[in-house]
Amino acid sequence: MLTRTLTRSLAGTLALAAGLGLTACSSSGGSAGGEPTVKLMVGGIDKQIYLPYQLAQQLGFYQKYGVKVVLSTETDGGVGAEDAMASGQVDMAGAWYVHTIDFQVKGKAVEDIVNLSGAPGEREMCTTKSGVHSAADFAGKTVGVTDLGSGTDTLTQFLAGQSNLKTDQYSRIGVGAGSTAVAALQNGKAACVMTTQPTVTAIQKKNLGYSAIDLATTDGAKQAMGGTWPSAGVLAKTDWVNSHKDAAQRVVNALVATMHWIDTHSAADIAGALPSSFVSNGTVTKDDYISALTQDKGQFLPDGLMPTGGPKTVLATEKLVGVKTDQVNLGTTFTNEFAIAANKTEGFTTTTTPADSNG
Repeated sequence: MLTRTLTRSLAGTLALAAGLGLTACSSSGGSAGGEPTVKLMVGGIDKQIYLPYQLAQQLGFYQKYGVKVVLSTETDGGVGAEDAMASGQVDMAGAWYVHTIDFQVKGKAVEDIVNLSGAPGEREMCTTKSGVHSAADFAGKTVGVTDLGSGTDTLTQFLAGQSNLKTDQYSRIGVGAGSTAVAALQNGKAACVMTTQPTVTAIQKKNLGYSAIDLATTDGAKQAMGGTWPSAGVLAKTDWVNSHKDAAQRVVNALVATMHWIDTHSAADIAGALPSSFVSNGTVTKDDYISALTQDKGQFLPDGLMPTGGPKTVLATEKLVGVKTDQVNLGTTFTNEFAIAANKTEGFTTTTTPADSNG
């Protein structure tokens, strides 16, 4: 199970949901207005790497394109967004593309129908006394990941493997995200933690550590991993997509419009459109949030297309950490059909070169 990234108590999450007007919905179908209803769980709805899902709601784009999207968020210790989708608890997951490969290995057909970022949005944050400047420096140290088996765990092993480090040459521990990740550095539990904004800015603001490895921007991912590493997207079971093409298209239309909006607006504009609880809380101030987003806004793709070469880079990551991928058909783990149609409908100019069936 990957990407356990939202750090908050269940009570806190329920309060967040209430504040956002998130409600339960027993099944997909028509709403009172005749528009389709889709349940979408996000792997940490208030994290910057996942901001497009809520931003689309705030901008009224789901409504504009005629779909009622019921947003929810995974909780610490609870079922992950991707697993909730795979089990039918929700229709879609706002989660990392890599899950589609893992599901296929397990015999489950899941696909990414719109891709939002070309980088994991993560940074390896290391204490000022750690001496870590590359993954080669993990040797003999303990490094923190969200939790063992998570996406950050996979990325950590990949980076170490590229530096010819074996897993017995360093240690990995689960530290969660947010305040618990900060505490892991503060109390010496880990020399480094892989985490996202706004936790990155909180660590820098407390002078606890620095960014040793940039996986937070597309350019950074290319340098560290050898290519674009598509991460956040909308995942759904292939059989669901095939039987709900109209609803899927409407969701993609809304998110493609959101990605173009992000591309043409400043970090301050984006922060101003999000719920106040997302951008100003116990971890960061609104100014911190804007600064962090300005720094890492380059992770977002402007047109929702799966970029060429991206699936191959992710597959290489999986192979390096020991996932049996010999039988994986990359062409069935994603589709650009909906994003291409969305861009064409609105007359958007696309800048991402779309991946073909070979990834």
